[in-house]
Amino acid sequence: MRRISFLILIVFGCLVSASWLQAQSEITTFDAPGAGTGPFQGTFPQQMTAAGSIVGYYRDTNNMNHGFVRSVQGQFTTIDVPGAGPRGTRAWGMTQRRIVGDYRDTNRVSHGFVRGPDGTINTFDAPGAGSDPGLGTFPGAINAAGTISGNYLDANGVGHGFVRAADGTITSFDPEGSAYTDRDTEGINSAGTIAVPYLDSNAVWHGAVRAADGTITIFDVPDAGTAAFQGTVTQAINVRGTISGVYVDSNNVNHGFLRAADGTITTFDVPEAGTGGTTPCCANPSNTTTGQYFDANSVSHGFVRATDGTIVTFDAPGAEAGGTNPISISPSGVVTGWYPDANSVFHGFVGKP
Repeated sequence: MRRISFLILIVFGCLVSASWLQAQSEITTFDAPGAGTGPFQGTFPQQMTAAGSIVGYYRDTNNMNHGFVRSVQGQFTTIDVPGAGPRGTRAWGMTQRRIVGDYRDTNRVSHGFVRGPDGTINTFDAPGAGSDPGLGTFPGAINAAGTISGNYLDANGVGHGFVRAADGTITSFDPEGSAYTDRDTEGINSAGTIAVPYLDSNAVWHGAVRAADGTITIFDVPDAGTAAFQGTVTQAINVRGTISGVYVDSNNVNHGFLRAADGTITTFDVPEAGTGGTTPCCANPSNTTTGQYFDANSVSHGFVRATDGTIVTFDAPGAEAGGTNPISISPSGVVTGWYPDANSVFHGFVGKP
């Protein structure tokens, strides 16, 4: 799970891509060229676009990260921000052939970047971002208008949310009562609505929704726990304004939820889940939801939940005991994500379970 356990580019036309997605019926594994084959190296997809391209990053044999885009046909484009240090470049989101991500400089300070359709890379920093190692600016998502959402860590290591308009104007924000505002890597939709989780002064998680006009609505899932690191954690928001996420109950068990734009909350669990629970990552425009659950042996598996509540579980080929981690779902229900093999080398997968 991206939050509790503390997502380039060749688009060939929507009609061609959509027909390929409909035909895709099996899960295919893939590795970015140049990905390392040592423990905790490999390929880490982060988001799938509506057209079927996949954006993410890979870690090479020197443990340096590089952004990538994988086209529907399986071709890769590598992204490296000039000036990136040994920690390299990570790509998180993509739309309209624009890619957003972060990179770390030689002092291990994080900065944001956006890569245009012509390959031009512009870097940016949120005002107030810290300049010590591990601090800085961490973009998470971009919408069709070029608006970017994310968070930054100030000089004290405190997280704050930000939104960057297409003209480069950056506005910071924090929900009322926030002691640490986090980010979602699919956290902004086409309307400019942002889903964001935050910690209060007691380290309890809450969900927040920021409208394009800056209005922030706070919510908690009923039955969410109220002890430290329990509560409500948003994961993504789709074009309908539906927020997908996880809540942690008073027994520290994870459960899935969907919050509709009108505030209606639906909770669910994968029947096969053990005490590790159910962790959705995202929902597509029809509210078909994917994510992972942990079985009685604490091994993770993927699931897809249809709009009628029907749940299908799956594993990526070769996942074995390392588990399966879905990370994004397309409008047609194609899922991408990553899994570690028996040697803790990470690989990407894509397909329709």
